[in-house]
Amino acid sequence: MDNRTEIREFLATRRARITPQQAGLPAYGGNRRVPGLRREEVAMLSGVSVDYYIRLERGDLTGASDGVLEALSRALQLDDAERAHLFDLAHATSASARPRRRPASKQVRPSVQRVLDTINAPAWVRNGRADVVATNSLGRALYAPVIDSPAQPANTARFTFLDPRAAEFYPDWERVASDMVAVLRAEAGRSPYDRALTDLVGELSTRSEEFRTRWAAHNVLFHSTGTKKLHHPVVGHLDVTYEALELRTDPGLTMIVYTAEPGSPTQDALNLLASWAATLEQEQRAKAEIAKDLL
Repeated sequence: MDNRTEIREFLATRRARITPQQAGLPAYGGNRRVPGLRREEVAMLSGVSVDYYIRLERGDLTGASDGVLEALSRALQLDDAERAHLFDLAHATSASARPRRRPASKQVRPSVQRVLDTINAPAWVRNGRADVVATNSLGRALYAPVIDSPAQPANTARFTFLDPRAAEFYPDWERVASDMVAVLRAEAGRSPYDRALTDLVGELSTRSEEFRTRWAAHNVLFHSTGTKKLHHPVVGHLDVTYEALELRTDPGLTMIVYTAEPGSPTQDALNLLASWAATLEQEQRAKAEIAKDLL
């Protein structure tokens, strides 16, 4: 992923979505070729020269101060995730930024696994690439379609775009797919030199037109809290709330915990799922013991 291209396309797509009326500018005449702002209008709103803004939109954020980036954020009406993405792209232009952070881990420390195992709710850990890094028992049961998917290694983005069952597992697939791409796009800004992330984006772009279309939109998103609809093959429809907790000691890893309203049909379904998972684990342990005795 070329940084100059990322900057150019991000700024251009943000500029194109803001109309003069939204920016508080008069709409002069009816001969505008595009509905969005012109470069000179963004320059005026940002308090920079037209030539300087053109340089920025050509992908050169080298030396851009925090003040300039803040002014751009205001002019383009960026939300918090978009503002952070702009700063990430600017930081990546600096030679001192490479590599910016350690590659996202593919495993958790034993103490993190113990924390997962003590949570009485579906919980799992992902890295910035959306790999399934670790789960507790109920988390594995909830995300069994993802973890057991033929689209391996287990990754929620890979499952979403490459496994036909994803549309059934995610009843609100369109929103999930758009949010997934936006989360990956934000991660690409934070970790532009993550080769595994680049490979994943390349794989999904090659194999999924749905992914390519969304990736070209340059939308970004913070994935911190929200609600999700799931349709589990064993217990049916679920309406869950999730909280995403960053593991500060393990940069790039996030723990996600799902909960349901007490006494709700979803909570009853999760209780049933827990019983099913426990029974399955007992059967697997029994088979393992039998296999061990036969050796």
